[in-house]
Amino acid sequence: MVRVHFENKKGERLAGLLFSGNKENLPVVVVCHGFTGSKEGQGKAVEMAGFLARNNYACLLFDFAGCGESQGRFEDLTLSGQIADLASAVDFCLEKGLGPVVTLGRSFGGTTAICHAASDPRVKGVCSWAAPASLTDLFLDFAGDDLPEDENAMVALAGNEGIVHLRKSFFTDLSAHVVPRCASLISPRPLMVIHGTKDGVVPPSEASIIFNAAGHPKEIALVEGADHQFSAHYTQVWGIFLEWLENTVFGIRN
Repeated sequence: MVRVHFENKKGERLAGLLFSGNKENLPVVVVCHGFTGSKEGQGKAVEMAGFLARNNYACLLFDFAGCGESQGRFEDLTLSGQIADLASAVDFCLEKGLGPVVTLGRSFGGTTAICHAASDPRVKGVCSWAAPASLTDLFLDFAGDDLPEDENAMVALAGNEGIVHLRKSFFTDLSAHVVPRCASLISPRPLMVIHGTKDGVVPPSEASIIFNAAGHPKEIALVEGADHQFSAHYTQVWGIFLEWLENTVFGIRN
């Protein structure tokens, strides 16, 4: 694992962890963390990257702008900005001689991966974990009150990990991205949708919305008893993801 940095389209320095064993020409998984998260994923993302590396996949974990160790301000976060950051991460991997590229995202990072792949043909396959499809409804539930008219006004969002503040423009930007339509544009590249049946943050029905909208090839795995973080099921999810990589995205690799 090496610490890396690359710039996004705004010139902000994004921080990443690259697992490649100093090898080129490896397929690479670019991982998108969830809302308010970071590339380390409380250690589980790092463990997963090591698991993928042992199976001959490179892996890039990175912080979106305004998160973790990356430059930028969290209150300026938008889905459009995250999509652009992911495009810069793909640029970085390809410039490093890694690829083909598969994107993997958890929760809002999964939505980001789906929306990005809709317009970036360089992505060979997409996997979402506990990703929301009904974005405005979900985040308005966190906001509670009516939104202000001023696009720069701050809106408080209350969740399980406390209160965060975003500009009203975050919500305006959400309306520009129709997740089911984006999912439909990924085909003929494969899409894998993974969701826990006991997810108390993003209902499992959101997985069905994404899956039903997508073209073929597509797969869905509803992990029985798993919560939003897959707290007690993360190794099972790693196995599902690896099997999909090996059998569907790449075929069985030597």
